[in-house]
Amino acid sequence: MRIAVLSGKGGAGKTLVACGLACAAGEAVYVDCDVEEPNGRLFFRPEQVISRPVLRKMPVFDAEKCSGCRRCVERCRFNALVLVKGAPMVFGEVCHSCGLCAWVCPEGAVREEGLEVGAVESGRAGGIRVVTGELKLGEATGVPVIAAALEEAGDEGTVVVDCPPGSACPVMEAAREADYCVLVTEPTAFGLHDLRLVAELMRVLKRPCGVVVNKAGADFPELDAWLEAEGLPVLARIPYSRALAAASAEGRLAYRQDEAARRIFDGLLRRIEEAAG
Repeated sequence: MRIAVLSGKGGAGKTLVACGLACAAGEAVYVDCDVEEPNGRLFFRPEQVISRPVLRKMPVFDAEKCSGCRRCVERCRFNALVLVKGAPMVFGEVCHSCGLCAWVCPEGAVREEGLEVGAVESGRAGGIRVVTGELKLGEATGVPVIAAALEEAGDEGTVVVDCPPGSACPVMEAAREADYCVLVTEPTAFGLHDLRLVAELMRVLKRPCGVVVNKAGADFPELDAWLEAEGLPVLARIPYSRALAAASAEGRLAYRQDEAARRIFDGLLRRIEEAAG
């Protein structure tokens, strides 16, 4: 089973929940797809780490073969090409590496070369395999690195995906193949606002989901009223705890440090398994 853990905003407790679920599963794969700032490995401290680069294909144009027909420019759906003095120029930040320009070129003037955009690390922390995607500094999108990290993780056993925050394309890539999605929020106006966005994304992706309320205890009835109106189940409530905050700040796994947290995550995994069928 693949479980995706999402939050509409950073700092809601997504990594806390993802790490806790991986520990509760015992034998599992934890995949950190928050590739701009992966921090799950700081808690698991994996050993025997192997790293490999992630490449994405970029078009390169042969000026001697190119006739300047503009076919590649006109067919590019992402407006990543422009004709400058009779020769195509590519905007790498916009290019989606779809290969269409090479396919439509009548002169065979386009070839694709690999551009390193990040890396994927894989190691072990006891019974948990830890896979981490890390985006190269300055790259515009983490989607290729997320796809590579998920491929490295595979589909065997329980796979817990620590998704990027928000509700944009990287989140869609990380969650679109999940069997169940856990939406982590907090009882604040900001938490509810961003929870609405990520819940709408789940409707678009048609993924079953439930909610974990982190830092529970604050009085914010608007959150419960909205969850009831939307029919979203509350899978767990994690109370605000200075001990858990201190453990996270020191890079210690809450599941292994706190008996109450262990019971919460064990129960959360059972409810997810029941909901996912």
